[in-house]
Amino acid sequence: MNVHMTHTADATTVEEGLAIQEAQAKLDNDMATSVAMQNTLLTPRFYTTNFDELDAVDVSPVRKDWDQLIAAMAADPNKGHFRKNEDWDAVDWEGMDPDLKKEFIDFLISSCTAEFSGCVLYKEMKRRGSNKDITALFQYMARDEARHAGFINDALREAGIAVNLGFLTQKKKYTYFRPKFIYYATYLSEKIGYARYITIFRHLEANPDRRFHPIFKWFREWCNDEFRHGEAFALLMKTDPKLTSGINTYWIKFFLTAVYATMFVRDHQRPVFHRTLGVDPDWYAYEVFKKTSKLSEQIFPLTLDIDHPRWQPTLEALSAANVDLAEATERKQPLRKFAAQCRAGWAFMSLLMIPSKNNEVPVSTRLEPIY
Repeated sequence: MNVHMTHTADATTVEEGLAIQEAQAKLDNDMATSVAMQNTLLTPRFYTTNFDELDAVDVSPVRKDWDQLIAAMAADPNKGHFRKNEDWDAVDWEGMDPDLKKEFIDFLISSCTAEFSGCVLYKEMKRRGSNKDITALFQYMARDEARHAGFINDALREAGIAVNLGFLTQKKKYTYFRPKFIYYATYLSEKIGYARYITIFRHLEANPDRRFHPIFKWFREWCNDEFRHGEAFALLMKTDPKLTSGINTYWIKFFLTAVYATMFVRDHQRPVFHRTLGVDPDWYAYEVFKKTSKLSEQIFPLTLDIDHPRWQPTLEALSAANVDLAEATERKQPLRKFAAQCRAGWAFMSLLMIPSKNNEVPVSTRLEPIY
């Protein structure tokens, strides 16, 4: 394959997509890569797991829904989509407000890293596995994530920077999660990714004057990929009823709370980005939580009470503690840092203590993207 003549949007396998990225790495930027290399509570992580246990999953209990989902992924509706075309408007990076530019680049680097972390995990499962059902799924998901990461890097290169994805693969710290924790965390990241992107897409569809960068035009197809990936993890969880019952309901509540809280804190760090889009971060968070909670009823026996009177104030307290923590860390103030960590920990525990709402899980988990 001549990688110089091929685009990541056209790659039919993850291997092709990564080879193209590798050929482009000489254009990548140390600053962007160093940001992507960071490991904090808010930055996207790279995961590894017990691949043998994952490979042993029997999808027979969900065979009908499974085959339909795999067929939809094999059809590859988004092949060739994630590339610049005539709808890609010129971007005046030099004339962009400096604060907006900083926050938007941070958003793109974070998104690129998150997409690529999924790609790395899925590719490794495909490489190590022998279960044809499981390896087929992870090959398709890795292919999609490689395209997404490549597309974001294309957008970053216009600003004179990009992430060296090959370097990340080799050097970024990996976090080990048991397969069930991978299911909970990745299911939620895919579904909340869908909710986030479709909410922004619909808002900008109604307010095109707020679309300050062309990448937002690609969000609908992008989030539909995320939606299908979430469906796959719902089916994986459906193969074993123990994963969503008993003691595991406490883990589900923990991951729901952690994912929602992380999103709230991270988005409130980008006030200029959201103001330019014409999006109030509190409204946006509630919309995304509402959509994600409704979607997660397909597989989880509980949802968080996002209308509880303590929910919003506690999220705000967590966000304020995180701002103090970042400042104390930067200024090397250990006592202030410890105090901020205690406040953040207490706020998170307070969120966990809010009673959840029970949900009756349907017989079939399959959903269609309706937003």
